[in-house]
Amino acid sequence: MPEQTEIRLPDGVRLHVEVAGAADAGVTVILLHGWTLDARSWHRQLAALDEVFGTSVRLVAYDARGHGRSSCMPLPTATLAQLGDDLAAVLDAIAPTGRVVLVGHSMGGMTIMEYAHRHPDHFAARTAGLAFVSTTAEGHTHTVYGLSPRIARLIRLAETTGAGVLARCGAWRPPRALLRALRPSIRWLLFGDRCDPTDIRLVTSAVARASLRSIGGFRASIGAQHRLETLATLAHLPAVALVGDRDRLTPPPCAESIAAALPATELTVCPGAGHMLMMERPDEVNDALRAVLRQVLDPDAPGGPAGSTPGTPPAADRAPA
Repeated sequence: MPEQTEIRLPDGVRLHVEVAGAADAGVTVILLHGWTLDARSWHRQLAALDEVFGTSVRLVAYDARGHGRSSCMPLPTATLAQLGDDLAAVLDAIAPTGRVVLVGHSMGGMTIMEYAHRHPDHFAARTAGLAFVSTTAEGHTHTVYGLSPRIARLIRLAETTGAGVLARCGAWRPPRALLRALRPSIRWLLFGDRCDPTDIRLVTSAVARASLRSIGGFRASIGAQHRLETLATLAHLPAVALVGDRDRLTPPPCAESIAAALPATELTVCPGAGHMLMMERPDEVNDALRAVLRQVLDPDAPGGPAGSTPGTPPAADRAPA
């Protein structure tokens, strides 16, 4: 069973963290969930990685500020920049030494990019591999909800206005009765052709745990994000990017631009899948994570970053001194 612990951040926010595996494992995997979700969204990946890698890998998943069992936060800190700072703090507290592999879904992927942008030396010293699941480096540039651009603009206007209202509602949480009524809309927005009823219940439960401040407050920062230039500096790291071809929030062009910025990245497009790939296509996501971890654990294996260390390009790719 994972060990449950809590981290108190400098601004007083408490993060709920779950850790499985030995502290002296060769690699620590940090899994970061998406907007309005919580760490439970990774339950299939946590089980699969533990089964394959056992004591050689330590697994860490935590609820972002304002989400899940973590505490609410001051509205000005509901930003991707703050989430990047939080990730650096989690690493210092939970895995202060050793190599890490960062895995991010949606907002979690954006958090990784923000961490790399705001803490480049910290990132370079620690990070050995990356996995981006249903995420983007370009804010809402490609988000049209599977609809015509004109309708998408109207939806975005309504969404942005509503987010501003929700952000001022503090630590209150969405009424469960309302979320049950909205379940068909949540299913349409987040899932593709198939949806296991247990998955939609888990997602609805996660949204019910998110504070209204986090549901509304993070919207502006997420929409304005742009980190392709930051990604381009990480091209030496083993990385994967996955997306569903029915993803209405971060459609395939989002993953394609990430892969273009990271040319060695293995891009996987899952037919018929939506935004919740780790639930809809757990085998594909698990396979991708295993591939990155095998490269990190055995750099001399075919396709591994031979001769490199965390954050350092292979010798052939380094600029001359």
